[in-house]
Amino acid sequence: MTFKTLDDLSPKGKRVLVRVDLNVPMENGRVTDGTRLDRILPTLKDITDHGGKVILLAHFGRPKGETFEERANEKESLAPVAKELAARLGKPIAFAANCIGAAAENAVAAMKDGDVLCLENTRFHKAEEKNGADFIAALAKLGDAYVNDAFSAAHRAHATTEGLARALPAYAGRTMEAELKALDAALGTPKRPVMAIVGGAKVSTKLDLLGNLVTKVDCLVIGGGMANTFLAARGLKVGKSLCEHDLAETAREIEKKAKAAGCDILLPTDGLMAKEFKANPPYRAASVNEVADDEMILDAGPDSAKAVIERLSSMKTLVWNGPLGAFEIAPFDTATVAVAKAAAALAKAGKLIAVAGGGDTVSALNHAGVADDMTYISTAGGAFLEWMEGKELPGVKALGA
Repeated sequence: MTFKTLDDLSPKGKRVLVRVDLNVPMENGRVTDGTRLDRILPTLKDITDHGGKVILLAHFGRPKGETFEERANEKESLAPVAKELAARLGKPIAFAANCIGAAAENAVAAMKDGDVLCLENTRFHKAEEKNGADFIAALAKLGDAYVNDAFSAAHRAHATTEGLARALPAYAGRTMEAELKALDAALGTPKRPVMAIVGGAKVSTKLDLLGNLVTKVDCLVIGGGMANTFLAARGLKVGKSLCEHDLAETAREIEKKAKAAGCDILLPTDGLMAKEFKANPPYRAASVNEVADDEMILDAGPDSAKAVIERLSSMKTLVWNGPLGAFEIAPFDTATVAVAKAAAALAKAGKLIAVAGGGDTVSALNHAGVADDMTYISTAGGAFLEWMEGKELPGVKALGA
């Protein structure tokens, strides 16, 4: 798709409504992970450096209650987040106690060129999630242009993610632009051959994803607990391993679809097995044909990791969602770390476009110490997954020129 970016916007003197993702983890009123805040800094600096007035729109948490007053509680206020963002931006950020009405209008009216203002949590209004016309109109009054820099919320057709894009001239922020370009390079118009690595606990949560990928990629690596379901579907015994035996027929159908599409599915041929799921338990590496009744497969084995790495060396593009084992507990991080390091080395050498996303995936790549060497890492959770499933994202579609 084509979309306008900040390169198409002349922000000087304009009030620019910027939808960002400020839904960051907090403890005792302090931000504990500011990754998402750092991601939006280029967009804020770009607009303010060119004389624009930045008006931030964002949600935080899932407020309850029926009225604005009931929903507007301190726990889910954006005020402390705005304070942390100001520190990272290196300039003050004003704050308005509402995102519409007199509080917001007066705060916007007081702005000078280059100023930044953060409006209160948009979800304090139920009309945000309902994409309400009156709410959109009240927000649109505050700005001259709209910029979406929150890909992570683009799978929701809410007022500030979709409605405003149709009410004002709309542009993609720098993070949104980078995300869309990276995703297009991964599955839209990728350099072939393409490998996808999909891990995680359950096949049931990623049926749409697997169904879409087998028609888009040349090689699909399935790991984690999901792999056990596929192994069981092939008639192997998986002992006490996490496995959805009731999805055996579904797994077989996915394999048939992959074969028809010319997509090779790589499953583990060996694994790290233990009788207990705990740190540093007694374990062994063995063929997946040799799983005892009281054992669990908790990671892909060394031969399986080698096979993935060898196949990866012939690939031009990699898209990754989900670890290959229970990477949070040693030694069941071995396969994920080995493959991550290989992918990162190829990406750093310019031999592979490596795009990864999803919470566990990002954690696994950070654990492996290679996150900075991947081509692109998406911090979006649900939006990244829905994009991989081939679904249309309302917030992205609304930016289409």
